[in-house]
Amino acid sequence: MRKLALCDDILMQVEKPARYIGGEVNSVMKDKKQVAVRFAMCFPDVYEIGMSHLGIQILYSMLNSWEDVWCERVYSPWTDLDQIMRRNHIPLFGLESQEPIREMDFLGITLQYEMCYTNILQILDLAQIPLLAKDRDTSMPIVIGGGPCAYNPEPIADFFDLFYIGEGETQYRPLLDWYLENKRNGGSRQDFLKGASQIPGIYVPQFYEEIYQEDGTIKERHKLYDKAPDTILKEIVTDVSHTHYPDKPVVPFIKVTQDRVVLEIQRGCIRGCRFCQAGQLYRPVRERDVEMLKTYASQMLTNTGHEEISLSSLSSSDYSRLNDLLDFLIEDCDKKHINISLPSLRIDAFSLDVMGKVQDIKKSSLTFAPEAGSQRLRDVINKGLTEEVILKGATLAFEGGWTRVKLYFMLGLPTETEEDIRGIGNLSNKIAAAFYETVPKEKRVNGRVQIVTSTSFFIPKPFTPFQWATMCTKEEFLEKAHQTKQGIMEQLNQKSIKYNWHEADVSVLEGVFARGDRRVGQAILTAYKRGCMFDSWSESFHNDIWLDSFADCGLDIGFYTTRKREDDEIFPWDFIDCGVTREFLLREWKKAQQGVVSPNCRSQCQGCGARRFGSGVCYEEGNEET
Repeated sequence: MRKLALCDDILMQVEKPARYIGGEVNSVMKDKKQVAVRFAMCFPDVYEIGMSHLGIQILYSMLNSWEDVWCERVYSPWTDLDQIMRRNHIPLFGLESQEPIREMDFLGITLQYEMCYTNILQILDLAQIPLLAKDRDTSMPIVIGGGPCAYNPEPIADFFDLFYIGEGETQYRPLLDWYLENKRNGGSRQDFLKGASQIPGIYVPQFYEEIYQEDGTIKERHKLYDKAPDTILKEIVTDVSHTHYPDKPVVPFIKVTQDRVVLEIQRGCIRGCRFCQAGQLYRPVRERDVEMLKTYASQMLTNTGHEEISLSSLSSSDYSRLNDLLDFLIEDCDKKHINISLPSLRIDAFSLDVMGKVQDIKKSSLTFAPEAGSQRLRDVINKGLTEEVILKGATLAFEGGWTRVKLYFMLGLPTETEEDIRGIGNLSNKIAAAFYETVPKEKRVNGRVQIVTSTSFFIPKPFTPFQWATMCTKEEFLEKAHQTKQGIMEQLNQKSIKYNWHEADVSVLEGVFARGDRRVGQAILTAYKRGCMFDSWSESFHNDIWLDSFADCGLDIGFYTTRKREDDEIFPWDFIDCGVTREFLLREWKKAQQGVVSPNCRSQCQGCGARRFGSGVCYEEGNEET
């Protein structure tokens, strides 16, 4: 019987002790003497958020399906336990074995959000692993990073031994096999890293260095190991219907952010929104076979006891077999009183038929993302929505019985004007008016419609057409939020509209991390040593510490955010090939400035470069490359 790493006295002192005890339904226990590789899979945030992440569930299940590997989970201890562990010198431990992370072979950290970067250092620190990769010896785990933020790994490069670029199902087995072979041969840590650099998708940052020009931009990259590849091509699963998927997801003891079965129906997005990084990184679109999805849906609901299933993708309504899948789920879930969640539905693809299928089970709020308040700006970002289509979709929703709508917009988009900003209030008002025009008084359950309008601040991300764009300052962002609020307050239906906006200073910092180079790591390390942690949580974010840290490291935040970038500038992430070519992205950047819309992938191929992977939407009938 395993012994808990934390005694009862400590567990009684912390909030939600169930975060730290493991032993949940479907968690995997193995005999450590019977496995060759021990792998700790980490999400650098609290348990409730990490347990909601599908990617870790997939990798956890896949790694544990191999007899010679035991994968455990680890999350960031909340601030209360963090203090206790430091005070009592308790090393960070895996949930399954309750044994120290530092005794394992690998520590894999998923990089989903830039504002978790100091939590990476918290994980390493509590695990008693040196923060800098160059300071680790053979007794330490190999620290590997993966996920969307790994597509610009440079700001955190010094903290990692290697990065996995792309989808995790393809190269973990070869990587672990090389680890075991190197171990059998008595090879060193350096020998392992040199061999790992030859595996497709693996980037070893210590084998490269950046040379800067006088203006601070990158002049060139030098290889410090001759055999290191010049370019790292992302890994991709070409057949998502015949790859690993967890049929027994771990069921948490406590309520987590996404407390439901998650069924990934496809990867990628055909739409080509110019601000969206995921839409570029996960190209081409690859659909899962509907029969495979039906089988896994039934198995996961049976194996977890969850009362809700969510269909996950970047644009669920573009899944070609959605109606067939919904028909099956409705029949199956109706018997078990299970709710079906349909996130990421495009308002133009919403049909009364689809809404009618799910409304009898449970009505929750609907989420639409117009992203911009005017048609001109929606064309700039290639959203592909007209006001007419938006209002028609909202009307269909109201006819279907929904009375609460969430609207998402961005402020600070390239070419944005005050008229575009005022359009947010105008569009929110028109959607509210559509409710009152559509639903008779006697059928208005709560008296009025609830429109929740939220704005985030635009952050240019790598591998998007907007990677060349300038970003607003904190003051400019706040002024735009003020203008949005004023515009909403002037509307006839203002009492039906609630307005929320994101923190401006956090957005600025996220922009620095998103497009930063390796020098930014100095500021991250400095800020962490001064107490920064859980920066994505408002109550834990200390902007003054961050500003001081950048200043003390001699780094100018504006260099990474507001500076104009030339078309031919070398970016810190240019050595990574995400499948979408720089030429395509630059072409889309020019079209954005002209307000020219590009058709979606199914309507007309735009020659982005993803066809080279030989799968997905690129090879659907009639989809010829242009």
